[in-house]
Amino acid sequence: MFPQDFLWGVATSAFQLEGSPYADWSSWDELLCKKPEITNHYNCYKDDLRLLNELGVNSYRFSIEWSRIQPRENKWDDSAIAHYQDIINILLENGIIPIATLHHFTHPLWFIRKYPWHEQSSIERFKDYVCKIIDSIKGIKYFITFNEPYVLLLGGYLEGCMPPGIKDFKYFLRALENILICHSNCYEIIHNKINDAMVSISHNMAAFAPWWQYNPLDKLLCMMAKRFYNHSIIDAFDTGVLSIEFPLKQAVKIEVPIKGRLDFFGLNYYTRLHMRFNPFKKMFVELRHRDIDGYGLTDLGWEIHPKGLERVIKLASRLRVPIIITENGIATRSDQKKLAYMKRHIEVVEKCLSKGIDIRGYFYWSLIDNYEWLQGLDSRFGLYRVDFKTFERTPTTAAKYYSFLINKARESSRENKKPLF
Repeated sequence: MFPQDFLWGVATSAFQLEGSPYADWSSWDELLCKKPEITNHYNCYKDDLRLLNELGVNSYRFSIEWSRIQPRENKWDDSAIAHYQDIINILLENGIIPIATLHHFTHPLWFIRKYPWHEQSSIERFKDYVCKIIDSIKGIKYFITFNEPYVLLLGGYLEGCMPPGIKDFKYFLRALENILICHSNCYEIIHNKINDAMVSISHNMAAFAPWWQYNPLDKLLCMMAKRFYNHSIIDAFDTGVLSIEFPLKQAVKIEVPIKGRLDFFGLNYYTRLHMRFNPFKKMFVELRHRDIDGYGLTDLGWEIHPKGLERVIKLASRLRVPIIITENGIATRSDQKKLAYMKRHIEVVEKCLSKGIDIRGYFYWSLIDNYEWLQGLDSRFGLYRVDFKTFERTPTTAAKYYSFLINKARESSRENKKPLF
């Protein structure tokens, strides 16, 4: 069922592979002070990119680390720009389509201290960075402006577990509005410079269920979680109005200039969350994972729930733009569990394609084991294992299986010559 030009790829984040001495996260997590190079990808990137040929992928999603490009407010690092340009050149020389993420959670330290997202000045600072990238780096058609803005802001502005470490609902709303304004500005900047550009965000979506099926409070929390976490940003791209509703908070509607500013929709999916009313928790909400399907839990304790991917794909299809699964993966040390996770979720993608949903690509997270936010180096997402002492990369069974699936899909779609875009 897969089209001839379906994008088969893997996804990575620059900071999670290579670190950066200039990023806010480097001083946020003590682990990074002890192991700042993480996987040593900044030096080993050429060898790591060869792994893409082993897999047989035709596309690669990576991010550009803003803090390396602009280590100080008024300084641009030409050597860092050349580094990311070399990555792009290598990909293109090997027939691999680059998809660049401009913002993947991390910031230059000077930015988060002087111009955090709840400040209006953040918009101009980010625009300066994007203009520099578009003017300096060539060969990219596909851009993702922001990776998982809701995760970034829930962690940074409500839970306080991510930089800038704020716990304030009003600041959360301001920051979200400013990021969406930035996306709109970036969409215009990129399209003004690159005629055939394809621009999106990557939005993390989850399946939700009430802890007790017949508890009205659990069901209400589940409904509110779906509306906020999955629906609100999709509705905002469709209508230009962002509607936010939280327990014990007054509903908010904000006009944002993003209506129609989406060439495809980047969808990240990992798991299902069970919502439970708990009067002793913040906003009375308790989030839990349960092994309902019998597929088990990941090493992070997340439920494996392939059916949820179908539900969020159907929801995203309301936007009437192509969908690309920009992240899907599992943290586990078990090769067989990783293989089974991949197989079940790709089967869901194929099922959705058979129903006529316009899905253009699937990107497995991640190419190699990496640093995981708030979890350190123990969350083994990679198709290739990393020995964090020697930096040796070893293929998993799932890597070989992914390569097999890609070849199988290509063989079955040779007759379909429909172009991707």
